[in-house]
Amino acid sequence: MHQSKALPPATPALPLTGLRVVEFTHMVMGPTCGMVLADMGADVIKVEPIEGDRTRHLLGAGAGFFPMFNRNKKSIAIDLHQPEGAAVARLLAASADVVLENFKPGTMAKYGLDYAALSQVNERLIYVSHKGFLPGPYEHRTALDEVVQMMGGLAYMTGRPGDPLRAGSSVNDIMGGLFGAIGTLGALIQRGITGKGQEVQSALFENNVFLVGQHMLQYAMTGQPAAPMPARISPWAVYDVFAVKDGEQIFLAAVSDAQWLAFCDVLGLGDLKLDPRFASNNDRVRSRPALLAILRARLAERGAAELAALLEAHDLPFAPIRRPEELFDDEHLLATGGLAAITLPDGPRAGQTTKAPLFPFTLGGQRLGVRLQPPTLGQHTAELLAELGYSAEIVEALRVAHAVA
Repeated sequence: MHQSKALPPATPALPLTGLRVVEFTHMVMGPTCGMVLADMGADVIKVEPIEGDRTRHLLGAGAGFFPMFNRNKKSIAIDLHQPEGAAVARLLAASADVVLENFKPGTMAKYGLDYAALSQVNERLIYVSHKGFLPGPYEHRTALDEVVQMMGGLAYMTGRPGDPLRAGSSVNDIMGGLFGAIGTLGALIQRGITGKGQEVQSALFENNVFLVGQHMLQYAMTGQPAAPMPARISPWAVYDVFAVKDGEQIFLAAVSDAQWLAFCDVLGLGDLKLDPRFASNNDRVRSRPALLAILRARLAERGAAELAALLEAHDLPFAPIRRPEELFDDEHLLATGGLAAITLPDGPRAGQTTKAPLFPFTLGGQRLGVRLQPPTLGQHTAELLAELGYSAEIVEALRVAHAVA
């Protein structure tokens, strides 16, 4: 493994400390995989084109991609189209334990950066490809998160009947990267046993199919096609968003008979406990339209904060309806260290500090934090080339030739 700088004695080593990862990725899927490995301590080197990863400059819904998915990484800018640049990239890849990529099939082979070429130099290499589709009839199609959501049933399940709607986050890109990282960790364990690396593949379409697998099996179990979520037959009667006082909204649920009885007691709905239409969960599901109409009328003048306080005090499920920007001030995230400070590397707010969510797990009771800020373009080019043995004069010549930046 590549040897990274030792951590201070008082700091326990992260599990992937000493692992070198070279990342030829862009957008969200590949960078997510790299961020998993980076957050767990790997030395992750992001190879960018001379003009930079395109996500550095996206507008609208893409504006947060680069700062979200590229912390704890180093950046080197290389022009793979130039022979000198491709040679630098091959030398860098030869120093890696893990290489990540998410380009179209055949792209990496053009530069001698595919698994077949790199594994001849290093049989211990783990090579992780992130694609639209695993090998098969669809593998040469161009895939996007939205494409696979549409063809893989997720948009159908999210929208109202006849109105397919993509999920409100890059769910397949992010989860595809997570599955790539899971495959990487499995390959690392196997390499420790056999001494040999292997190729790992993760794909958007197959990830999406996994996400809707519960609905496929629902059909297999019942013989009835799954209805889109807004029109679904809910397994619980009280499991919905309610409009309450002052135009606010709150999600309320009671998913067992015990919760239903407590729900009625807490909210002063004692008469509903005695109504035979609502005696059991399945009775309430069968009478759901009538029950929801009663609840909506009775809760309409109750305040959201009042309802939340009552339900929280009695361990009943509820949720305020939040917007993403409101999470910056969430008391739980702030108290538990779930948000970490990062410095924006690009755009009109470059250099400003904000907060980003960390991975939702702990190791040894600790969250995995930010060791390196999202890098500026080519921030570590000179440092990494020196590590590879390039003299300052050669580095400058490569810069002048625009082979690196």
